[in-house]
Amino acid sequence: MLPIPYKRPRRLRGSEAIRSMVRENHLDAVDLISPIFVINGVDRAEAITSMPGVFRFTVDRAVAEAGAVAALGIPAVLLFGIPNQKDARGSAACDPGEAVQRAVAAIKHHYPDLLVITDVCLCEYSDHGHCGLVKDGLILNDETLPRLAEIALSHVRAGADLVAPSDMMDGRVAAMRSALDAEGFTDRAIISYAVKYASAFYGPFRHAAGSAPQFGCRRTYQMDPANVREALREATLDLEEGADMIMVKPALSYLDVIRAVRETVDVPVVTYNVSGEYAMVKAAAQNGWIDEERVVLEQLLSMKRAGADLIITYHAKDAAGWLQRSKDKKILEGSLDV
Repeated sequence: MLPIPYKRPRRLRGSEAIRSMVRENHLDAVDLISPIFVINGVDRAEAITSMPGVFRFTVDRAVAEAGAVAALGIPAVLLFGIPNQKDARGSAACDPGEAVQRAVAAIKHHYPDLLVITDVCLCEYSDHGHCGLVKDGLILNDETLPRLAEIALSHVRAGADLVAPSDMMDGRVAAMRSALDAEGFTDRAIISYAVKYASAFYGPFRHAAGSAPQFGCRRTYQMDPANVREALREATLDLEEGADMIMVKPALSYLDVIRAVRETVDVPVVTYNVSGEYAMVKAAAQNGWIDEERVVLEQLLSMKRAGADLIITYHAKDAAGWLQRSKDKKILEGSLDV
C-alpha cells in the first residue's frame, strides 16, 4: 500500500480564487508599453505584412492609436519614426517637422497623462541602415554621440517624457544626459537599451522600419548572444552614466539575462518582446496551432517572473484587453471584489 501524502501542494490549486490568492507574479496593463510606428503624410495606416495587426501610422492616426492604448489602461507608448528621405548622417532624425517630433507633440496635447517614450537611433533614418555614423565601412562610436544627443534633445523639446537610446554606442547615455541637463531637461528620464543582443529576432522590425543594414552587420556594437557577464557590465556602465531604467532586448530567449540584470541593478528593468517573437506567435495562431491568448499571456508573465518590471510588446493592446476581460469575468462570478 502506498503511503498517503501529508504534504499536498494541490491544496492551493483547487479553485481560481485560491490560485489567485497565492499567485507569486502578476501581469497587468500597467506593466506594458505599446510601440507605434509613425510616418509622414495624412490619414494613412499601412499594414506591416510581417507583423499582422501592426501598422505604420501618420501622425493623426498615431494620435488615435495612442488614445486606444490609453483607454486600455496601458501607461506608455514607444515611438519609432520612418522618414521620407534618408541620408548618411540620418539628418531627418533631428528635424522638428518630422513624424516622431510631431507625433510626440500631438499625443501629449490630446493625452497629457499618457507617457511618450521615443527611440533614439540612426538606423531608421540613415541610408546605410547602421545605428551610428559610418566612415570607410566602419561604424564610428565617438563621432556618433553628438548626433544621438541632438536626436534626444529634439524629442524632448517636442514633449517626450522619456528617451530610449537603442544604438549601443559606448558613452551615449552620458552624452544624452549631459545634453538634456544643459538645456534644463533634468526631469526627463533615459531608458537605456543597455543589454541589446545581435539577434535574429529583429527581422520583422527591420522590414517595418526599412532599417536593415546595407552592408556588414551589427555585431561590432550589439552584444554577442553567448554572453551574460557582459550584460551586467553594460548595465552597470549605463547606470554610472545616468540611465534611469535598464532594458534587456530581446526577451524570450534572454529570460536568464533579465533575471541576472534584475539581481544586479536597483532601478526598473524593462524588456522588449521583439518583432520576431511577436510574428512567430501570430503565424502559429493564424494556422490554428496555438491558443494565441493563452500563449501570449504566458509569455508575458514569464518575463515578469524573470524580473522585468515593464514589457515593451506589440501584443500590448490585445493583452490588456484579455486581462480586463478576465478581470470583468471574475467580478461577475463574484470571485473578485472591487
